[in-house]
Amino acid sequence: MTTKLKNVHALLIIGAALLWSTHGRAQTVPDAKTAYNTARDTAATNYKAARARCELVTGNPRDVCLAEAKAERVRVEEEAGAAYKNTLKAYTQARMRIADANYDRDKARCGAVTGNDRDVCIKQAKATLIAAQADATADRKMIEARSNAREDKLTAEYRVALEKCDAFAGAAKDQCVDAAKTAYGK
Repeated sequence: MTTKLKNVHALLIIGAALLWSTHGRAQTVPDAKTAYNTARDTAATNYKAARARCELVTGNPRDVCLAEAKAERVRVEEEAGAAYKNTLKAYTQARMRIADANYDRDKARCGAVTGNDRDVCIKQAKATLIAAQADATADRKMIEARSNAREDKLTAEYRVALEKCDAFAGAAKDQCVDAAKTAYGK
C-alpha cells in the first residue's frame, strides 16, 4: 500500500476509535454540515479541473488521469461524509468506497501494460482491494468488540456497586444506589 493510503486508513481508524471510545454517539456540531458541504464542493471543483487537464491527453494516460481524479474525489467526499455522520458504519463504508475507487484507478494503470505483466498488475490491484476491505471490516469488528467489552465491564462493576449497597438500609441504601447509578450511567 502507498504511504498516502496507509495515512488515510490510519486517520479513519483513529476517527472511528475516538468515536467509539466515548459512551454515547457524539453530537453533530452545527458547523459539521458546513464543513461537509464545503469539502464536497471543493472535491467537485477539483474533479472538474482534473477532468479538464485529463482531456489534454489521449489513450491510457487519459484513462489513468480520469481514474485518479475520480479516486481523489471519492476519497475527499467519503472522508467528509464519514466525519459528518460520525458513526462507525459511516467510517467503514467510506473505507470500502475509497478502496473500490482505488481499485478502479489501479486497473486503469494496468491498461498500460500487456500480457502476463497486465495479468499480474490486475491481480495485484485486486489483492490490494481485498486487503483494504478486510482491514476495514476487521477494524470495525475490533472497535465493536472493544465497545461491547467496555459495556460488559461497566455492567459488572455496576452490579458489584449495587451489591455493596446491600450492606446498608433505608436512606443510606437509597443514597448508595443513587450514587452507583450516577457513577455508572444507569
